[in-house]
Amino acid sequence: MSRRDQIRMTDEERRAFIADAQTIIITTIGKDGFPHPMPMWFGIEADDSIVISTFTKSQKIRNLERDPRVSLLVESGEVYNELQGVVIYGNAELVREVPDVTEILVLVNGRSVDGMQDVNADQIRTAVAGTAPKRTGIRVRPERIVSWNHKKLAGVY
Repeated sequence: MSRRDQIRMTDEERRAFIADAQTIIITTIGKDGFPHPMPMWFGIEADDSIVISTFTKSQKIRNLERDPRVSLLVESGEVYNELQGVVIYGNAELVREVPDVTEILVLVNGRSVDGMQDVNADQIRTAVAGTAPKRTGIRVRPERIVSWNHKKLAGVY
């Protein structure tokens, strides 16, 4: 078995790792061809799609309008034998209808704010009602996933 195979996360490990993360790095492609990475809060849909919301006038949205290719990164670890991560590759679907953007905001905020167990979805909808019309949702359905967990090597390299 190769080292690559040894450190790859199982589907269950990958899902749990992503679910435990607060922030995901979305990388779009700028008009000059350079990568444009940005940290974002995110939600996870039932089919493992990742959803994000950002202001419609943001650079991320302009980049995705030109080129929908995107990568998403979740990572952790301070030293080599603790490194873990998942990269998701896909094409971004831009979600522009206000009710759909609102539901993305509910999903993102429902998992991202401390103490949200005391706040229900209707309270979040009310809280985001003013900002949702100014935002665009981004949905990424995974097309290719790469993962690693160096802890699986137990210090043997």
